[in-house]
Amino acid sequence: MKLYLRNIAILALLMTPVITTAQITHIGNVKEDFDVDSIVKDFDNRPFFGIFKDNYFALGTALNQKPNEFNSDVKFQISFRQRLTKSVLPFHSHLFLSYSQKAMWNIFEESLPFHDLNFNPGIGVQKLIINRGRLVGNAIVMLEHESNGRDGEASRSWNKLSFSGSVYIEPRFMVHAKLWIPIIDGQQNKDILKYNGIFQTGVQFLSFNRRWVADATIIKRKGWNLNFNTILNVGFRISKKDNQFIMLHFYDGYGENLLDYNKYHLRLRVGLLIRPDFFSDF
Repeated sequence: MKLYLRNIAILALLMTPVITTAQITHIGNVKEDFDVDSIVKDFDNRPFFGIFKDNYFALGTALNQKPNEFNSDVKFQISFRQRLTKSVLPFHSHLFLSYSQKAMWNIFEESLPFHDLNFNPGIGVQKLIINRGRLVGNAIVMLEHESNGRDGEASRSWNKLSFSGSVYIEPRFMVHAKLWIPIIDGQQNKDILKYNGIFQTGVQFLSFNRRWVADATIIKRKGWNLNFNTILNVGFRISKKDNQFIMLHFYDGYGENLLDYNKYHLRLRVGLLIRPDFFSDF
């Protein structure tokens, strides 16, 4: 009880608007006399703490089964990062810490138990990609750990060195990709790459008035066949002045949580999304 109350309190804290990498003012129509140093300085003057991946709280059920208390739940994610340095590392890069936590909460079962909690801390180096006075993307190298904090047969754990990048095609459209080198230390999930994949790619789109956001991500599972996990999100901004959205969240594939990484899920959920004003990290 104390654990999920604490998580909800953290989620409420993150509902306040924050500024992240993608919100630098030089992302759209810019003056040509901006140079790399001025854009980096602008970024360095931004708050050090902010949203990392999307934060959301969504209720839903299975699409391929009759809904019941065992296949209907709440899924929520809390994700933030703390920049540790300004852009003083080589190539104007900076160091940061991140923490993401994902939960599968069986609120329709007696006593409202958590089915699984996944913890994903990391440390990374990020570089802004700037061309002709315009921020056109970013690149990140991260060392990540992910586990569910359980022991015995229910224990799941792995580590990965990940390489990711985003390219801002225009102020309303972004393409992203991420691949990783796995270090699998969990005895109960040696085959996790068959289900959680080896790389991912996707797109994100913002409407002209920035009231709507949509993104699609596919995660390629291990193997030469066309096997993907698919994640689709659509959000409508509640108010023009904040970063809270009504969210529709769709998941098709394996690896939605670590405990059930090798079980197939087809789920649709609706809820509250909290994200940056511009583009998200993945």
